[in-house]
Amino acid sequence: MARRGRQGDRIEPSFGTARGGMDLRASPEDRPWQRYAEAATAPKQPKPARSRRRDEDEEEAPRPSRRRTGGGDRNRDDKPRRARRRGLFGTLIIWGATLSIWGLIAVAGIVAWYAAHLPPTHTLEVPPRPPNIAILAADGTELANRGDMGGAAIQLKSLPKHVSQALIAIEDRRFYSHFGIDVIGFGRAIVTNLTNRGVSQGGSTLTQQLAKNLFLNPDRTLGRKVQEALLALWLEHNYSKDQILELYLNRVYFGAGAYGIEAAARRYYDKPATALTVQEAAVIAGLVKAPSRLAPTRNPEAAQARAQLVLAAMADQGYITEEQARLARSSPAHASRTIPGGSINYVADWVMDLIDDYVGKVETDLMVETTVLGPVQQAAEAALVDALTRGGQRYNVGQGAVVVLDRDGAVRALVGGRDYAQSQFNRAVAARRQPGSAFKPFVYLAALENGLTPDSVRSDSPVSIAGWRPENYTRDYRGEVNLTTALASSLNTVAVRLGQEVGPRAVVRTAQRLGIGSALAPNLSIALGTSEVNVLELVGAYAPFANGGVGVVPHVITKIRTTSGRVLFERRPMTLGQVVEPRHVAMMNAMMNQTTVSGTARTVRLPGWIVAGKTGTSQDFRDAWFVGYTGRFIAGVWLGNDDGTPTRRLTGGGLPVDVWNRTMAEAHKGQSIVDLPGNWRSYDAPGRILPGETLDQPMTMSRVEPAGRRPQRPAGEAEDRSAVLRSEPGNGLLDRLFR
Repeated sequence: MARRGRQGDRIEPSFGTARGGMDLRASPEDRPWQRYAEAATAPKQPKPARSRRRDEDEEEAPRPSRRRTGGGDRNRDDKPRRARRRGLFGTLIIWGATLSIWGLIAVAGIVAWYAAHLPPTHTLEVPPRPPNIAILAADGTELANRGDMGGAAIQLKSLPKHVSQALIAIEDRRFYSHFGIDVIGFGRAIVTNLTNRGVSQGGSTLTQQLAKNLFLNPDRTLGRKVQEALLALWLEHNYSKDQILELYLNRVYFGAGAYGIEAAARRYYDKPATALTVQEAAVIAGLVKAPSRLAPTRNPEAAQARAQLVLAAMADQGYITEEQARLARSSPAHASRTIPGGSINYVADWVMDLIDDYVGKVETDLMVETTVLGPVQQAAEAALVDALTRGGQRYNVGQGAVVVLDRDGAVRALVGGRDYAQSQFNRAVAARRQPGSAFKPFVYLAALENGLTPDSVRSDSPVSIAGWRPENYTRDYRGEVNLTTALASSLNTVAVRLGQEVGPRAVVRTAQRLGIGSALAPNLSIALGTSEVNVLELVGAYAPFANGGVGVVPHVITKIRTTSGRVLFERRPMTLGQVVEPRHVAMMNAMMNQTTVSGTARTVRLPGWIVAGKTGTSQDFRDAWFVGYTGRFIAGVWLGNDDGTPTRRLTGGGLPVDVWNRTMAEAHKGQSIVDLPGNWRSYDAPGRILPGETLDQPMTMSRVEPAGRRPQRPAGEAEDRSAVLRSEPGNGLLDRLFR
């Protein structure tokens, strides 16, 4: 240990001089306390000049007095303050960095959590687009679409460039430059939403929107947004930009039930997407933001205002010139007036019911070619709607149906109701109603086949059969009349007598042979049309009278093929064979022609054409019918109420004939005149109509039974005819074909 000398100096131990000249003894500079003591007693040295300019400033500046009230040096006071400020700022930086790191960790954890709930990337695939079924008219024009999307898929390269450009301009202007997430757009959306204190702008790219549509539900949650971003990255990695854009255009919802650009183009402008103009493309592109609210069929003003923004965005990004934008704004697009709930939807629904029997499960887009003629379909719909609008309140009638067939059974028009948007029930195919006197031709045909002729005479007089007394509606009788007069005037008593002569079973067999497929009860009242049938089968059963006696199967589908052209089904000619002998066809045409010349349907108007047909009115005026035909087409009209309530004395010779006239006038435009088959005298020669008004006779049934006495049934007839003879419903030919 070192010891101190007499003067208090520390005596260091001597180690001598080390080898090599190195002195290992401690010097005064090695003593910290000694350095501090010397510094305190030594005079202060002036600081070296930093610059000449600073020296001059210091010389010019007066030296502050060191004497202060309370003492202390100002410089010594400022140093702690600056140190404290530097300390606070540094603390904030440290804490900010710490929080940022933890925030990033939290975000990474959230992303990892939601990513873990996504399917593995190697199993991800774009789900197949639901198949679309395009229903085409006989001339190849599109009538309707069925399927979840409402329109067929279309390739991006087949679209005009301004269609995709309009969408990119308004929805994702950096689509071709970002990687699936638009960081700039996302940041701008955050700032805008914070400024407006609400969600007023979205930051999703087209790729993110596609990811949501393909894989996710529409819930507006944090988890969905995270998964949307992750799936957008996956889409960008696996698909090109054009492929993503094509997927988007074929799947995005444009309102009014239209998914995809093709469906939207046909829905709003009644044209294919390949024919869209710049103005129309701008309107459709603007719908993505709010499809239902901005739909041009619902809110045309808002749709046009949005389209102006789209056009401005297209000009701003150089897709169109300012002059093109100005011209587009000056001539805005107008949505088609086509009613989405039009009658063609009855045909489309019927086709969808049939298609499964032809091709089985539908897994790809299909093109279904039909026999329907668009102009005839439109004319039938307009005629029915106008008649019900004009006379609905007067006659207390609210519904109707129209069917037009070609001679071979091809359906040229089918209207299943007044307004498809209000009621999708197809009254032409699915509803069964009593045909009334419109069923009488089968009774008269059975009588002709039993040996009678149009000149055969029967008595129009009161008749009573086992207590049942059918009457003419007017309750007057004409005495002896021939069959032509009886059918033209729709006399109930003669029809019942004929039915009794040939037998109800013969009448049923005749009707079924001609194409009636509904269950028919073989009792005497069948002569007055008490068994229910639908419009389609009744019109089809009249076809043999128009084509020379050949039975037909009403049909609407001719071919089913894929969009690539592969044929899945093609109809071959099919008939029921010769079901009526030509001479009987000629006799029936002669008699039913008189119905339109001087009988209950004498208001028929079809210049140049020979027309035959039969009116029908059911009990209590519940149903009013007219089925008429030429050598070219057969058409049937039914009017009534869905709940079966009676009309106000509406007969088949009234509004039904009016609807028939308008419909058949359109159907026969441009057609060469074809006479009715057969040559039994002349068709337009007046028959022997006895004095009196020829009214369509609704069937009137009034059973009169003496008290306590049971009516005697005809010999050989079962006691409960309805239980023994009524066949099971739905087993007829048309039921088997169309159910």
